Amino acid sequence: MGQLTEMANATGALLKEKGATVAVGESSAGGLVSAALLAVPGASAYFVGGGVIYTRDARSGLLGLAPEIVTMRGASEEYALIVARAMREKLGTVWGLAETGASGPSGNRYGDASGHCCVAVVGPVEKSATIETGSADREENMWAFAAAALDLLRETVAKTG
Repeated sequence: MGQLTEMANATGALLKEKGATVAVGESSAGGLVSAALLAVPGASAYFVGGGVIYTRDARSGLLGLAPEIVTMRGASEEYALIVARAMREKLGTVWGLAETGASGPSGNRYGDASGHCCVAVVGPVEKSATIETGSADREENMWAFAAAALDLLRETVAKTG
């Protein structure tokens, strides 16, 4: 996990320094974001919990989202923000982090090509972003999506007081 662990080390140190906590909801990264954050010694100081929200059943069962949200387009910044808010609220953390996309090798049911991903962070401020890797390599995309989520979290936390 080399690069992700390095990113998580920096992010974890920042969260600890600020006394902040995080909850993670991820989809196409398959748990890599949570795994990277948990690989850091002392992660219990900032990591409260997370889940892989991979299906519509998980949307309703784990997040308790309303039916109209359960069926909405999943790989969007709007949906990523909803998941980040839900994780933050459910686990009572300072920050909620979410990732959703199409890892490949084919696109998703919404018409997004492989390599499409949306990430969002919610806390004292909210921020989201869309990335396109242009790759159909499933594992490569999963790693890229996890890196994008960790990077967005670190950047956003660093800019807040």
